[in-house]
Amino acid sequence: MGALTKGRFLFTVGILLLVNCTTSVVSKGATVAQSDSSPSVQSTLPHFIQEPEDAYIVKSNPIKLRCRATPALQIFFKCNGEWVHQNEHSSKEYKDLNTGLKVREVMINVSRQQVEDFHGPEDFWCLCVAWSHLGTSKSRKATVRIAYLRKNFEQDPQGKEVPINGMIVLHCRPPEGVPAAEVEWLKNEELVSSLTDGNIDTRADHNLIINEARLSDSGNYTCLASNIVAKRRSATATVIVFVNGGWSLWTEWSPCNVPCGRGIQKRSRTCTNPAPLNGGAFCEGMSVQKITCNALCPIDGGWDEWSEWTVCNSLCERQRSRECNSPAPRHRGKMCEGNSEAIENCTDGLCTQSMESSNDVALYSGLGAGIIAVAILVVAVMLYRKNHSEYGVDVIDSSALTGGFQSFNFKTTRQGNPLLLNSSMQPDLTVGRTYSTPLCFHDSADKELFDPLPDIKVKVQSSFMVSLGVAERAEFHAKAPAETFPRDLSRDYCSSSMDRRKKGLFTLNGPLSASKERLRTDGVFGHPGGRLVVPNTGVSLLVPHGAVAENMSWEMYMMINQEEASVQTLEGCEILLGPEVTYGPPGLDLFCPLAMTIAHCAEVDAENWNIQLKRKTLDSKWEEVMSVEEDSTSCYCLMDSTSCHLLLDQPGSYALVGEPLTQAAVKRLKLAVFGSMEAGSMSYSLRVYCVDDTPHAFQGVVAAERTRGGQLLEEPKMLPFLANTFSLQVSIQDVPQFLWSIKPFTTCQEFSFPQVWCSNQQPLHCAFSLERYSPATAQLSCKISVRQVKGHEQILQVYTAVTEVEKDSVPFFMQTDCTITSQTGPKAFKIPLSIRQRICANFDTANAKGKDWQLLAQKLHLDRNLGFFAKQPSPSAVILSLWEARHQDSADLDSLASALEEIGKIHSKSFPKDQDEAEPDINHIHVGSLCGTGKGEDSAPEYTG
Repeated sequence: MGALTKGRFLFTVGILLLVNCTTSVVSKGATVAQSDSSPSVQSTLPHFIQEPEDAYIVKSNPIKLRCRATPALQIFFKCNGEWVHQNEHSSKEYKDLNTGLKVREVMINVSRQQVEDFHGPEDFWCLCVAWSHLGTSKSRKATVRIAYLRKNFEQDPQGKEVPINGMIVLHCRPPEGVPAAEVEWLKNEELVSSLTDGNIDTRADHNLIINEARLSDSGNYTCLASNIVAKRRSATATVIVFVNGGWSLWTEWSPCNVPCGRGIQKRSRTCTNPAPLNGGAFCEGMSVQKITCNALCPIDGGWDEWSEWTVCNSLCERQRSRECNSPAPRHRGKMCEGNSEAIENCTDGLCTQSMESSNDVALYSGLGAGIIAVAILVVAVMLYRKNHSEYGVDVIDSSALTGGFQSFNFKTTRQGNPLLLNSSMQPDLTVGRTYSTPLCFHDSADKELFDPLPDIKVKVQSSFMVSLGVAERAEFHAKAPAETFPRDLSRDYCSSSMDRRKKGLFTLNGPLSASKERLRTDGVFGHPGGRLVVPNTGVSLLVPHGAVAENMSWEMYMMINQEEASVQTLEGCEILLGPEVTYGPPGLDLFCPLAMTIAHCAEVDAENWNIQLKRKTLDSKWEEVMSVEEDSTSCYCLMDSTSCHLLLDQPGSYALVGEPLTQAAVKRLKLAVFGSMEAGSMSYSLRVYCVDDTPHAFQGVVAAERTRGGQLLEEPKMLPFLANTFSLQVSIQDVPQFLWSIKPFTTCQEFSFPQVWCSNQQPLHCAFSLERYSPATAQLSCKISVRQVKGHEQILQVYTAVTEVEKDSVPFFMQTDCTITSQTGPKAFKIPLSIRQRICANFDTANAKGKDWQLLAQKLHLDRNLGFFAKQPSPSAVILSLWEARHQDSADLDSLASALEEIGKIHSKSFPKDQDEAEPDINHIHVGSLCGTGKGEDSAPEYTG
């Protein structure tokens, strides 16, 4: 180091001596040079044409520093306060063609090692010193630095979800570097520039600012930092611009859906103003509104009374008139039929009559006298027969005059038990229960199973009944069914059903209405959840996993109400479509709704039915919770063909109620025929049941027949029963006449429309009593026809061996396989817990690729009333609970797995570039993992409850 310093000192001294010598020579030769040099040159200090510039050493490549000055005799570099050795300088001299002056240029190299070895208080620097005959000039300092760019960003941009028109700010702090890195932004690998888009600002501290977010601004953003050394990319930030749904305007109210009477008007709106996009919130509120309407029914015109006859005119005629004003036709009603005027000849002697007219008068007078005589004779005969009848029956029979067989009506004249045709006579106990009232009957043995059914209507198919001397009769007091619907239905049927409710004849409980047995099940449930089932009733309750807080448990119950609960609070033409179900306890506090399933008996059609879910209030009245066709955020109702699946968060009593809107509304009936041999008798009894097609209602029939020792003779069948106000007829056909006999006029029996339509889960039944001629007869074959007038028909084929069975024998169709009433933990669910958690983790969070719970709901066909799911903490978990309730009777996990697989395929086709990204993938949830038969805790064994 000492040698180097000494060398530099000697080099400096040499330069000073050289400069002095040069100055001396110049001074001595000034006179000589004056003639060749311009005066301006002699009086000018060196002027730098090019000064050294700041430079950066990239990797190990040296940099060059240049200086140019004129006029200059010598130029030397000085770095960090010390002169650079002359040998390290590279110089040249040339003449400027424009000015004619000599220009001297000097260049040196600076290596990376020189810069690294310098340890001064400031950066490595160099400057130029130029000499002329008048003195020296110094250039600016030029710094030399080693260039670099670190790898890691000091701050990466973060993904955001912002509403449309909101502000987006993405922060980016580039890595440390020399020189400082410049920042650019990429969107989906394309450069973003504020010069081409005034809505974007990229100049503020390397941040990206989007003043008003647009849908097109959704994408993957990357911060790109670069200098002369390298380029660095930040982590990608996903920006989702979402749109919250907004309701469109309400449509106009639709026309009343019935031409006459009480109907419904609808109006709707859609969540399309705007439609929710990119995980935006769904609209809250109802999409459909309904109001009742009353279409004015046509009123046909009616005639007034005839006016008085006018005075006989000269033509021997007189006139009278009437007007169509009682009432006048209104609302498209028909005009009166017939003539408004009448004209007849005068016969009171005031006018002159011709012989021909006199003959006509005599003829008419004779006919009138003959008609009066016949009428008197008929009345006399009827009075005589009435007085001599030992049965007390008033018979109106026109067949004696016409010779044909026609229908007739008859009634008893004595008061007494309406179930007995003649209270003064001792009933025939062997046959009285089976055909004394050709309809649904109730003897003393059945009072705990069936209530008396009013308004019995009977049609007898032969007019010579009196001559047979049959003692059994029925009281006829049913009104004729209404002819039109829904106008007459609203007046006759609805008022009739309301009267029955006031009398307490229709109740909300099931077939065993008088029984004190309670269909109830209960269990204790904790955080794992579970399921409650009332066996053989189609009623169940699913408690989802996580509904109960951890370290907590609830003793929950569910029951089908069996008490005499009146439905007087049901309005208009409403009927019960399934059992009334209660779950509790009151005050139940859960984190997510429970899933309840109730079987129903309606053919679901929004055009023909108005179906509502009702809840019982504290004062035992029914209030509407929701209509199944409307959206609601308080509860969810999914109607399948035979069951209704409810998502409820409030305990209480619930019932599914329906109101027919048109004559095409259909209620399903289950038909069954039972038979039993009466002990010690030649008689065989056939009992035909018509009951609402729900498992709970049919179990009442099963219980009743079990006590009788009855046997099911044919597989139960379903009959669609129309709301057309026409009755239901039951008839027995094809009975072998040479082997069996049946009481006359009991082969066809009939239920009135209100009895069937308003049965409210209670069974109707009628019976046929057959007597065999010989004990050797061991077989019975016949057909039972059940048909609705102007409706559908169903045939029950009977072919059975006639044997006596013990009364406590159990019918073979009892569903003994369903005995589990409570299950808790993973065994109660089809979907293993680990799979359920993975599905919820993937779909609960919305993302730019469309993989969210709304897509899951769509693929599982649960994409209506999405507003209910949107308000849940975990929409996917609630959707899966509803799927569990819907598929509880089948272990069909393939449909769920197929839906997930389809979502995965759609995702892979729509976003092929993202296949290698490390994110949760629903494609890993294979069919095998759902349908496997693992032995772990999360396995889903077959559920038979």
